[in-house]
Amino acid sequence: MRIEKCYFCSSPCYPGHGVVFVRNDSKQFRFCRSKCHRNFNKKRNPRKVAWTKTYRKTRGKEMAVDRTFEFEKRRNRPVKYDRDLMGKTIVAIQRVEEIKTRREERFFADRMKDAKAEKKKQARVEIEKSIELLAPAVAKREEVMRNVVDSARARIASRKKATGQKVSLLTNNNSSAQETNRMEED
Repeated sequence: MRIEKCYFCSSPCYPGHGVVFVRNDSKQFRFCRSKCHRNFNKKRNPRKVAWTKTYRKTRGKEMAVDRTFEFEKRRNRPVKYDRDLMGKTIVAIQRVEEIKTRREERFFADRMKDAKAEKKKQARVEIEKSIELLAPAVAKREEVMRNVVDSARARIASRKKATGQKVSLLTNNNSSAQETNRMEED
């Protein structure tokens, strides 16, 4: 079973799926779905269509050059079946996949390193462009904050009053208790 690549979007074409177009010069074009086939018929360039792998590679969003891609190339040389060779091949394929995923993750991390700062910068520019829309909201927010601060001050003042009265009551009770103790001692 051979899994082919779609000519247009480079996604896998499994056996029994998709469409094969054979040109007059016997060149085969395999497409994973009708969407790719229609775009090919419309003579669209895969490098200019945003959802294709070639677009992502040309724009630097995916790795374009790496030695692990050499293993994906198609080889038409028939090889006699050998169990040991097949076992080693499968182990090698798994190892190459591990290396490839690690490299892709590193590539993505390097690409996204400055994205957060860039996003903040763009947000700041957007706010500066449309500050007149935000001015009423900011004024309202300041009014709300003033109300919150005033109510918090009122609550704190009322708490101080309540605790101050309790403290004075406690001191009065303590002084009267001390006086009664002195009387009993005399």
